[in-house]
Order: sequence, then C-alpha cells, then structure tokens
Amino acid sequence: MSESLKIALAQVNLLVGDVRGNAQHTIDRARQARALGADLVLFPELTLSGYPPEDLLFHRGFRRQVEAGLAQVRAEVGDVAVLLGFPEYTSDAIYNSAALIAAGELAAIYRKAVLPNYKVFDEKRYFRGGGQSAVSDYRGFKVGLLVCEDIWEPQAAQLARADGAQLLAVINASPYEIHKQRDREQVARARSRDVGLPLAYVNLVGGQDELVFDGNSFVMDAQGEVVLRAPPFAEGLWLAEFVRDADGRVRPLPGAVAAELSDEASVYGALVLGVRDYVGKHGFPGIVMGLSGGVDSALTLAIAVDALGHDHVHAVMMPSRYTSAMSLADAQEQAQSLGVKYSVLSIENMFEATLATLKEEFVGRPADATEENVQSRCRMLLLMGLSNKTGRMLLTTGNKSEMAVGYATLYGDMAGGFAPIKDCSKLLVYRLARYRNSLGPVIPQRVIERPPSAELRHEQKDSDSLPPYEVLDPILEAFIEEDLSVDEIEARGFDRATTARVLDMVKRNEYKRRQAPPGVRVSRRAFGRDWRYPITSGYRR
Repeated sequence: MSESLKIALAQVNLLVGDVRGNAQHTIDRARQARALGADLVLFPELTLSGYPPEDLLFHRGFRRQVEAGLAQVRAEVGDVAVLLGFPEYTSDAIYNSAALIAAGELAAIYRKAVLPNYKVFDEKRYFRGGGQSAVSDYRGFKVGLLVCEDIWEPQAAQLARADGAQLLAVINASPYEIHKQRDREQVARARSRDVGLPLAYVNLVGGQDELVFDGNSFVMDAQGEVVLRAPPFAEGLWLAEFVRDADGRVRPLPGAVAAELSDEASVYGALVLGVRDYVGKHGFPGIVMGLSGGVDSALTLAIAVDALGHDHVHAVMMPSRYTSAMSLADAQEQAQSLGVKYSVLSIENMFEATLATLKEEFVGRPADATEENVQSRCRMLLLMGLSNKTGRMLLTTGNKSEMAVGYATLYGDMAGGFAPIKDCSKLLVYRLARYRNSLGPVIPQRVIERPPSAELRHEQKDSDSLPPYEVLDPILEAFIEEDLSVDEIEARGFDRATTARVLDMVKRNEYKRRQAPPGVRVSRRAFGRDWRYPITSGYRR
C-alpha cells in the first residue's frame, strides 16, 4: 500500500467533435503528467467528445469514433492511470460517464447521476442518469468518482463515502459566468465538510461557441479549505499530492493557490479566450471589424488584438456626413497604437446612391430611423465584402444593453460571425475599457469619457432614445437575469413608466436577437442558450 498518491489535474482545451484529436491530446498530456511524477491524471467531463457535444451524440458515426477513441487511450496511455469523461453508449441509452483506466484496463466506470437541465444545460435531452456510486481502490487509495453536477447535490458524495471513499475525484465541464468560481468552491466546500473527505476538482478550459470554460481547477481538504488552485483561462497540468495521516485519513499537501481575479479581469479574460478559440477553432486567418471611435468598438478591438495578435486584425473606419472629427481622430489613434491594419472607407457615396434610388418610394415621408439604418447597412456591405474576399471573420461590436432593447440595426451593425461583447452591459463595457487601459493605455481616454452616440444623425446621443445607462442597465439586469416584474422593479426605486417602456422594448425585439451572431456568455443569463422567449407572443406585462 502506497502512502502517497500524486494526482495531476489536466486542465485541457478540447474541440467538440474532434474525438481523434481529443484522444491524442489525452494521451500526450497523460504522458507529460507521468513525467512529472503523477500516478493518476484527471481529465474533464466528456473529454473524448468535447463539451457540449449536443446532437452529435445521436450520430452513429460519432458513436463509433468515441468507442475507437476510448480504445486508443487504453492502448497508448502508458503506465499512468487516467480518469476521463466520455459518452457511454449502451443498447438503449447514453450516459455521461467517467472511465478510470489503469494499465490499459477499465478499472471502473461511473455514470453521472445528477443531470443539469437549466440555464445553458440540456443534458436530459441526451443522457440517462446513473444511480450507483463508483469507488476504485487505486494504489491503496479509495477514490470516489463523480462528474460535475453530482457535487451540487449531496447524495452522490454521500454514496461514495458510504462505499468507503477516502477522497473524491470530480471531473467537470463547468462554463464561466461572473462569480462562478466562488459558487463552485462554496458548493465543493459544503460537500467536503458533509462527507469529511478531501476533493480534487478538474475543470475544462477553452471556448466553445458562446460558452467559455475557465479552468480554475482546485484541490480542497476535508475542512473545505482550498490548498491548490490552477489559474483561470490557461491550459496545463497541476500536480497535487495526497498522503495518509497517522490515523489513516487522506489529506492533500499544500500547493500553489492562484489568486482570484477581479470581476473585470475575469470577464476580460473570458472574452479574450472566447474570441481566440472561436476564430482559431473555425480556422479563420483573422478578423475584420468596424472601428467607429466609440467605446464598444474600441473595447472589441482591444479584445481582438489581445486574443489574436495585431497581425490578424483589420479595423475599418467608415465615416459618413455625421461622423465627427473626434471619432476619426480617436479611431486612428487606437488603430495605430495597437499596430493593426487600418482602412478608412467612406460610405457617403453609397448612402447618397441608396437615398437617390429610394427617393420616389419615400416621397411624402419624413426622415426617420430608416435613413439611419441605411447607413448601418452600407457599412455592413463593405465589411462583409472584406470578410468574403479575405476569409477573415467579421466581428460585431454591439453590447447587451443595445441588444436587449433593439438599439441595433438588423442586417447592419448586427451582421457578423461573432459578437464578443454581446453579453456585456454598457456600464460593464466602460468598466472593461478602464480595466484594459490599466494594463497599458490602448483606448483613447475621451472615447471612454464622451457621451455615447451612434452618429447616424447630427448631434445624436444614445440618451435621445434610451434612458441613461445608469437607469437602463439595472432594469435590464432585473428583468433578464432575475425575471422580475414591473411591480418588483418599481419597488427597487425605478420609475414605473420607464420600467414598463424598457420591458416592452425587450419583448418587442426578440426577432432581432434570434438573428444575431453568437457571443461570449459572461452573465448569469445571456441572450442565447439560456434565453428562450417566444418571438410571437401575446403576453403583456
């Protein structure tokens, strides 16, 4: 019986659907962990398939690849044990399972018992829940196997403890949202204290469509204290050692504990990783985006450069008669400071030609938002032309506040392949801009300080059409993330008429949001996987 068990947390970035690549990545990382002295390597939930595999799970060819991938890992992983997640197929069901592989053999299989079906999760669509614990005796240590959501309820950990587990190994694919790490550790602390066992928790890292997985893997002792924490948004291996006390109890030795990030730093890190992986995993050579001189596009440009490098970013200023000299100067200054390719393409001739073509159709109708939208769609034509010709993906620059109330142009500034700040409120955009400048100034200060404007008519300001963002954003958060009614929001001190108007705008613009590109999810509830309002609805407040 060994007196020490060294467990490596393999915080890996995988590609959904690339079973062969994920299997090889598992093998390579396991061998690296063995070279570091690891006895057992923990890999994330659904390692072989990537997470979430969604309806790929129903494809017969995908099943064959998963089974072949598991066989490859068993044959090639070498003399280190691995615990990895995989979709387990039986004759009548699919399970979200964890396989413990030792000496090429399946030492244990555990089937996830608690299947989440809320927010971004839809696991009951695909999987059947397991009902039995799995405790494996490896090198004299009895390891209880759990998968992600299993620790959010007490039963699975209690069953493992009842079956003799001396420590818990939890594999996860837990997506990022602000303050999520705080929640994870609070739940893990409750489980560890409840059963009196230490816990090793490994999490996935990387971007997958609108989800970002932040890593932040950790080890916790039986008293619920974090003794090791991997840094967020980074791939790598972190080695934890578990030893026996004189009385036979297992405890982890202290290791490096990465500091918790500020809200702004963690959100910014998620945005950068989300953009990097969305562009990289799709194989785009880079991105193109509009740069207006406003804070949204300025922040998006900074994120793009931090994610991809300046050589892979093309910023385009597209002035019209309403574009201020300040916007032109600030956009040029930022583009030059970041070293990106920068173009200035006027839309004035396109705008004039469009108005001339529609002149007879518009006779007798006063100018309104139509003319503003025409400008936005002229810019879309230029950006999409550049995207098609160069192969670079178009990033959109709209924020969550605008997306919520429809302050965006369908087939105009909403057009693109990915929307990095889609889940960032306007107030958060300002906070992120200031945070990024604290690392080194890349956004001109007056871009942050000036009143926001779409510059689609003379002396336009966002406040002409919307409540101040200091009022708008808290109302939106209360409705979108907390599902509060007009009465409940009014009780928080907000004007009832303003609140009712804002909520009506949100409901009225669902058709736009359904046609928007995906973007990085950072809040408790984003427009996307966890927002499923009907487009056609007779519901009234």
